Amino acid sequence: MAEAVPWAQLAAHGPTVERYRTKVYYRGPGECAYWLGAVSDSGHGKLRAGSRSTDTSRVVTAHVLGWVIEYGHQALRSGAVVRHLCDESSCQQPTHWVSGARVDNIKDYYARSHRAGHALGDVRGPDGRAVAIRDAILTAQATGADVEAAIAAAIAAGNPTGATQDTLF
Repeated sequence: MAEAVPWAQLAAHGPTVERYRTKVYYRGPGECAYWLGAVSDSGHGKLRAGSRSTDTSRVVTAHVLGWVIEYGHQALRSGAVVRHLCDESSCQQPTHWVSGARVDNIKDYYARSHRAGHALGDVRGPDGRAVAIRDAILTAQATGADVEAAIAAAIAAGNPTGATQDTLF
């Protein structure tokens, strides 16, 4: 059985918090803040957190660590997941997260993943989308290019037909 993650200790560990923050590309208020580090096959950021000397070292999901840093470990209910209201799996914007049941997260995915032009319908899959956005940001920063234009182009590349579909209600 997996050992419980010591979320309170990780969120209080200065080097972990700093490592987390340096791997987030922050944009304007309310905008997605994209993860610039390692990405899992689900498109979520991954980060080595904690310290070997305190036996807290482990790889964690970035937005869950971000949730605990922002809202405290008590806000992460037992058995709950941190859901993305924006449906961008690599997003680190605290206002885009909500704690909820895994079953609701799955229902949201199936309800929205088939909409044309939606983040969950990206032809590259969630990891391909997250990696494309991350790489676009890093390349734009390195070359002095317009980061917002690079993000827009990376997102558009996942919807080659350009189709969009609004909700009915």
